[in-house]
Amino acid sequence: MTGVRVLVGTRKGAFVLTSDGARTDWEVSGPHFGGWEVYHVAASPVTPDRLYAAPSTAWFGQLIQRSDDGGKSWEPVGKEFAYDGDPGTHQYYDGTQVPWVFKRVWHLEPSLFDADVVYAGIEDAGLFRTADGGASWHELPGLREHGTGPSWGPGAGGLCLHTIMQHPDDAQRLFIAISAAGAFRTEDSGKSWTAINRGLVSDGIPDPDAEVGHCVHRLAMHPSRPDTLFMQKHWDVMRSDDAGDNWREISGNLPTDFGFPIAVHAHEPDTIYVVPITSDSEHYPPEGRLRVYRSRSGGDEWEPLTAGLPQENCYLNVLRDAMAVDSLDDCGIYFGTTGGQVYCSPDGGDTWSPIVSHLPSVLSVEVQTL
Repeated sequence: MTGVRVLVGTRKGAFVLTSDGARTDWEVSGPHFGGWEVYHVAASPVTPDRLYAAPSTAWFGQLIQRSDDGGKSWEPVGKEFAYDGDPGTHQYYDGTQVPWVFKRVWHLEPSLFDADVVYAGIEDAGLFRTADGGASWHELPGLREHGTGPSWGPGAGGLCLHTIMQHPDDAQRLFIAISAAGAFRTEDSGKSWTAINRGLVSDGIPDPDAEVGHCVHRLAMHPSRPDTLFMQKHWDVMRSDDAGDNWREISGNLPTDFGFPIAVHAHEPDTIYVVPITSDSEHYPPEGRLRVYRSRSGGDEWEPLTAGLPQENCYLNVLRDAMAVDSLDDCGIYFGTTGGQVYCSPDGGDTWSPIVSHLPSVLSVEVQTL
């Protein structure tokens, strides 16, 4: 029977949650890599039982783990991440120049075309690629060598490359986002990059046409319409209909336009989801009410989705990589919280229930349709 596999990265390990197509009864496997921070777990769209995870600790550093049996067993496959050549410097909070330093892997993006090819976004903001299933990793240095690289500065979470999207019809075309530099696009597999931030406006950047410096929190697209991009940034929900060349705000009637994740319905390219939080200093839902907001019009008009979600005394957060969708006929929407809950809506957001509670703080959620 068709089912789903939900891959959850947390502060203290990874979890694999599986269910049939009804998405009411769940089997929970984990913690895998217990005690390790797992910023991201991802599955190959080419070979579904091929999973990749990015556990790290302050003591042992960064590892990449791979599973070829859907998460039942894992093996370490690679841990070397080194910047290409002399890394140079980037800008720190106070404007001084500091060396680029590898800290951790934030995001893994398996190729849509080859199960052995995976991209890794890291902190400090570099992009790496493996072509041998994770055994060896090599930087795509063209990104940091973009002329604006020395002016990139960290967001509150660090100078992290947290979003990687591959064009569904063109393996050489990638979109990435960095906090706090902005969004970028390559047409040549990472050799050269174009900043795609026109139309973004950010406090602290006096020039509204600044090429970089914007704190983008997350990008999303629908594979049937890959030139339409959606963005949740540090204040503002945005949309581009020309592959990022120009952006316009679509925050509309949201109670606040600050948040971290953004996702697109699997079958409706104009249906998008965000989770607003109070502000950049108050990382919890407005009024202590956990609400997912849905737009069926591609933005501007939003409706709160609350059925099954706590509507009082709720002061948790949903992080940038912690929302995903499945591709079943009735599209399921999923998100994880810093309080350790993972919620599922099997009906496109109309009703919600927790798959599991009391996990460590959730850093990422990815979903496979089996």
